[in-house]
This record gives sequence, structure tokens and C-alpha cells, in this order.
Amino acid sequence: MQNNDLLIRRFQEFEDRFRQLETDMGNPEIVQDYRRYQKLAKERSDLLARLEAYRELTRIQQEAARLEQLLADGAEEADFLALAGEERAHLRARERELLVRLEEFLIEPDPAGDRNIIVEIRAGTGGEEAALFAQDLFRMYQHYAQTAGFTVEVLGSNPTELGGFKEIIFSVEGRGAYRKFKYESGVHRVQRVPSTEASGRIHTSTATVAVLPEAEEVDVQIAAPDLKIDVYRSQGAGGQHVNTTDSAVRITHLPTGIVVTCQDERSQLKNRAKAMKVLRARLLDTAQREQESKITQARRTQIGTGERSEKIRTYNFPDRRVTDHRIALTLYRIESILEGDIEEIVQALAAAERQLKLQRQFEQPPG
Repeated sequence: MQNNDLLIRRFQEFEDRFRQLETDMGNPEIVQDYRRYQKLAKERSDLLARLEAYRELTRIQQEAARLEQLLADGAEEADFLALAGEERAHLRARERELLVRLEEFLIEPDPAGDRNIIVEIRAGTGGEEAALFAQDLFRMYQHYAQTAGFTVEVLGSNPTELGGFKEIIFSVEGRGAYRKFKYESGVHRVQRVPSTEASGRIHTSTATVAVLPEAEEVDVQIAAPDLKIDVYRSQGAGGQHVNTTDSAVRITHLPTGIVVTCQDERSQLKNRAKAMKVLRARLLDTAQREQESKITQARRTQIGTGERSEKIRTYNFPDRRVTDHRIALTLYRIESILEGDIEEIVQALAAAERQLKLQRQFEQPPG
């Protein structure tokens, strides 16, 4: 585990701060100042919850060190030394658990982590091949979601005649959906020989992925006068999704200019409900981007223009290779990954994010 020394040092600082708080709270002047005293009491209570685990860790490390010295000396009976070895192994396992717990105390949980999500996949550079790649990504996420026990529902799509998607928007519902999918936002690049390429030349295409936490009514207030709603007859590739009634819905949010369309359902009401779900998610994402503009670096995985140079991941068919460029992770099993086996990638990205958040905590003053 990395950063253990920095982790212990930070909790030593918490211990020092805790002692200072107890001294301050015994000061008669502070005791008479109710608001100040309550503020210090709350800080003390918050620190105590952290320090209980740290103090247990300290006791365990001291006991484990004593047993290791005893084992190194080898002066005791063999049976006793065997028991001491078992106890040391137990203590070291508990030590690892407590170190993880201390890390969790330092890392603020993602408030959107448990939310349902809206995923938008759009074909980028590469024409029809990019649209086919967008379809591959949709299938990959669909399989991954189903394996994780989530529910997938298509909210809107723009299919091509060859079976690809210029655009597909879908929801993933289930506790922890955003936590699992949030690392997929960005430009994905594929390198392969298209089925339509007679010369066998490798093409490079891209598709963009946006993962948005689903907004609740309390997150985004939408006033009726801010909406322009149009209905029209749905259309699709090769005659698919074509209705004889005006069931397709286009909603324009006038203040922001965001436009959402939905035509997959034959019911105008269902299309409108789906479009509003997507609109709320986009408005929440826009608001969050504005609020977090001062920490733009932390959002470096968000989608850009769809150009090849902005890739976060490459899927190389000739080498059977998938490379995530953010963490320099390369796996040589492209077939299983495109069938939804992306948990190893997700876990590696989560670990990298965890270390980044810890490093930022170590750079901040305690308290």
C-alpha cells in the first residue's frame, strides 16, 4: 500500500489537534462563548471518530513489532513461537484493514456515486466505422451493467443502415451505477480493419462517451416557460422506428439552448418523459461543471470534440490490445473486454483516483 508514512503523519497531526482542542475547551473564556465552544466540540467529535481507528492501529503495530522481535530472538519454545507467528499474521492483516479505513476517513465520498446514470455515446471521427464502434461500446456497457445487476433502458437512438449508431442514449439504474461508470467519460479510439475495407487497411475511428448522474427533481428546477416542446413524426434507418403519428418529441431548454430528442417509443408521453430525464441530467451536469470550473484538472476525463488526439482509451484489434491512457494500463484480451468484462479497468481507475485524492489530502493542512 502506498503513502502509509504520509497517512500516519497526517493522523499524528490529527492527534495533536485533538489534544489542542481539549486544552482549548477547558479554557473558561471559551466555555462561556457558547457558539465557539460548540464549534470546537463538533470538531473534537469528528476527530475522535477518526482517531479511534488510528489508536487501534498504533496498538496493533506495537504488538506486532514486539512479536516480530520475539520471533527473531527465537528464545522461546517452538509451540509458543508458532502461536506467536500466527498472532503476528493476524495483527498484520488487521493492520492492513485499518490502513484502508484511515484512507477512507480522508477521502470524501462522491455524493453522486450511488445514483442512476444517463450514458450518451456518439460516433466521432470515422464515418460508418465510428457508428459501428459506438454500437460495440453500447453492447459492452450493456453487458457490464447486466453483470453488475443494473437495469439498462434505451432512451433515444439514431441508428445507421449497417447496424451502428450515430448516437445512442440510455439509462443505467441500480445503486452505485455512477461509481462504476463515471470513468468511461471521454473519447474512445478503435483501430481495426472494417468489414467494408477490401484492401485490409487498418482504420482509426473514435466515439465519445458521456456519463451523467441522473438528476432528481430537487437538483434541477425547470420552469415550463423555459421549455419549447415540438412533436413530429419519428423517422429511422431502413424504416425502423417509423410511426404514422406525431409521437417523436424535441425539447429545447431556452435559457441554455440544450436540445433533447426522443422518438424510440410509440407513445408521445413516454418519449416526452424520457427526453425530460435526459434534459435534467444534462442541466445538472452543466451546473456542476460551472461550479467545479476552478478544479478543471480533476475533470480531465470529460469528453471533448471527438478528435483522435483526445483519446482516453484505445481498442487495437490487430494486437488484441486495450490501453487506458490515463493510467497506462494495457490488457491483451480485447474480445472479453468488448463483451463487457471491464471490471479490472474500472478497479484500476478507481485505485488511481483514490491515490490522487489521498495525495491532495496530504497537501492540505489537517482539520
